[in-house]
Amino acid sequence: MSNRKKAVQNSVAVNNSQPAAEGADLFEKCDNFDDAKRVMRAGWYPYFRPLESGQDTDVVIDGRHIIMVGSNSYLGLTSDPRVKKAAIEAIKKYGSGCAGSRFLNGTLDIHVELEQSLADFMGKEAALVYSTGFQTNLGVISALVGKGDHVIIDRQDHASILEGCRLAYGMTRRYHHNDMEDLERILAGLPKDSGKLVIVDGVFSMEGDLANLPDIVRLAREYDARIMVDDAHGIGVMGEHGRGSAEHFGVEEDIDLIMGTFSKTFASLGGFVAGKESVIHYLKHVSRSLMFSASITPGNAAAVRAALEIVKNEPQLRHRLWEITHKMKKGFNDMGFNTGKSETPIIPVYVGDDARTFNMCMSLHREGVFVNPVISPAVPPGQALIRASFMANHTDEQLDYVLKAFEKVGSKLGVI
Repeated sequence: MSNRKKAVQNSVAVNNSQPAAEGADLFEKCDNFDDAKRVMRAGWYPYFRPLESGQDTDVVIDGRHIIMVGSNSYLGLTSDPRVKKAAIEAIKKYGSGCAGSRFLNGTLDIHVELEQSLADFMGKEAALVYSTGFQTNLGVISALVGKGDHVIIDRQDHASILEGCRLAYGMTRRYHHNDMEDLERILAGLPKDSGKLVIVDGVFSMEGDLANLPDIVRLAREYDARIMVDDAHGIGVMGEHGRGSAEHFGVEEDIDLIMGTFSKTFASLGGFVAGKESVIHYLKHVSRSLMFSASITPGNAAAVRAALEIVKNEPQLRHRLWEITHKMKKGFNDMGFNTGKSETPIIPVYVGDDARTFNMCMSLHREGVFVNPVISPAVPPGQALIRASFMANHTDEQLDYVLKAFEKVGSKLGVI
């Protein structure tokens, strides 16, 4: 094995959390942190690649056009002229920012209108907008789960869910990924008189598989637990009307809280939670990440409103996205790639080895295709993958080029 490959294999666990010796300089761990630099020296560093153009199917990096197959703009609305115009007009009217939190001076009429539109779209009584999706999960979970309560999460849930659980005063329990027997074992062992909240990703963001919402609903009701679904990657994509994974499974009325983000289908920045009016009212007055963060900018809010109207009125975009998804999954499988259990426009290509995953990512980059590498701890050790995700405005010519590039690189590296 080459020294270069050994260097990469030894560098993938970017987690330098060992406690410092007594009296040590706080910054010593920073000075000694060499994990990412070793990957850089090997020439396989895949992160923080600066784009010189908008988030579209074709992006410019270092003056070179590259096909983007690593974006979460599933309907391609970040480049839609109507969304751009809405953001520009809002900035002209309201300025570039709100200069305060929603709790005090930072609430605009368009924030309130957006929340009502989101609640109506999701079929819930009320909705609340946060500054980011990450802050949404932090704020909701830490506010709702108190002492004596229990929060139960899937082991593959998003990092923001885990961080929200860490901030909460209640007890966190984790069940094996999509393992309903393990979930029931945990629920059955909890005190009957304690508050319980099951939180799950509707669409798991790395592997593209779906949570088993029908069985989660059944178990939650049997054991008197509430349910929160993080549908960041499902809203706008899943379901007949794009309302997400709960609509896809026909369990919308059984889900207590649905969380979503604006940085995917809605082509902006921020997050929201929708549910019962009394719960949303409580969060408005207790959730610290809402109360002590500046509100989303006028441009962000207006962009989301414009994108939401497109999601509601142009189902052909969603239909095209699913045509692309089926084409690409079949193409990858026909070539011999392992795409796992994905049922969404997120298609994982399993590589296994972390070093080879970095190599494949940057080899594809050199071929003119932008993808994302996913390694532990984002996925279990030994299950490193290339995450490909698709947009409704990808052309067939672009997709055919991507398949050819994957076949060339996959064959060269022995992945297929």
